[in-house]
Amino acid sequence: MEVRIEIPTYSRDNGIKFVWEDNFVIRAEINADSVLIKANKEGLQSLAKHLLTLAQDEVPVDTHLHYTVYSD
Repeated sequence: MEVRIEIPTYSRDNGIKFVWEDNFVIRAEINADSVLIKANKEGLQSLAKHLLTLAQDEVPVDTHLHYTVYSD
């Protein structure tokens, strides 16, 4: 299977843009020795895009995103 996705290009002037898929659902639980992530298809696609966005060579090393209830 081949999947094509567009990743927003990083710009020093505009910073980084994280794209959320419509109707995404993501839940996370932190346990003693693990993090459990539960998500629907749109949530998983959103997470994949965010990671690929951060992986661009032009993105500064310390760039990050805090996932909170309000980060969408």
